[in-house]
Amino acid sequence: MNPSAVKLVLIGVILLIVIGVVASSAVQIVDAGNRGVLLNWNAVNLDNAPLGEGLHFVMPFADSVVQLEVRTLKFIKATSAASADLQTVSTEITVNYNPQPERVHYLYKEIGLDYENRVISPTVEEVVKQVTANYNAEELITKRPQVKADITEQISSRLSDFNIETQIVSITDFQFSALFAQAIESKVEAEQKAFKAENDLKRIEVEARQHAAQAEGLAAANIAEANGEAAAIKIINEALASNPNYLEWLQTQQWDGKLPLVIGSGGTPFIQIPID
Repeated sequence: MNPSAVKLVLIGVILLIVIGVVASSAVQIVDAGNRGVLLNWNAVNLDNAPLGEGLHFVMPFADSVVQLEVRTLKFIKATSAASADLQTVSTEITVNYNPQPERVHYLYKEIGLDYENRVISPTVEEVVKQVTANYNAEELITKRPQVKADITEQISSRLSDFNIETQIVSITDFQFSALFAQAIESKVEAEQKAFKAENDLKRIEVEARQHAAQAEGLAAANIAEANGEAAAIKIINEALASNPNYLEWLQTQQWDGKLPLVIGSGGTPFIQIPID
C-alpha cells in the first residue's frame, strides 16, 4: 500500500472517531423514572421543561444532562423532642416523597442533588420538635391522629416550597422515658381496677335487687296462702253455724271404706267414723 492510501485510511479512521464522539455527545438518554435537567455550559437551562424519559438530541459539547429520580422515595428520620409537659419523646418519622417532575430543574439549581440532607432532614426535625411541643406526653398518645395530621401538614407545606411533593408521612415510633412509661402503666392499671370495682358494684346491686324481688314474691305467696286458709276457715264456720250436721258430713268424708268390727255374738253392727 502506497503512503497516500495509508494517509487516506488514517484520515478516514480519525473522521469516524470524531463523528462517533460528536454523535455520542449529541445524544442523551434519560432513564425510566427520571427527569433530565438540561445544562448549557454547566448552567441550568430554565427556559425548557425537564427532559422526559427516552432519547434526546442536544448541542454537542455545550449541553449536558443531569438525571433526577422522580419515583416515590423514602426518607427516615429519628429525632428527640420535648413535649409541653417537658417529657422527652423519641420519634421516628418516615416520609414518602418525590421531586416534582416538571420542576426538577429548579430543585437542582437551588439545592442540588443532595436535597435530602440539605432540605428534607432539617425540615422533618424542626417540624417534629415544634408539633411535639404543642402537646403533653399523654396527648401525644391519645391524640396521635391529630399529631400526625399536624406533622404531615407542616412538612408538606415546607417541602413544596423546594419543589418536593410529600405523599405520606408516618409516625413509625413513639418512645418515652422509662419513668413516664412506668407512670402511664400505673395509671392504666389503676383505671382498670376502678373499672372492675365499678362493674362489681353494679353486679352486687343487680343481685341485691334480684334477692329483694324474690323475697317480695315469697312474702306475697305466704300472704296469699294465709288468706286462703283464713277464707277456708271462715267458710267452714259459716257452714257449721247454718247446718249443725255439717261436721258429721265432714267426718264421713274421711271414712276409709272398711266395714266396722262386729262386737259380741248377738251384737248389732255399727259404723264408727273416726273424728280427727
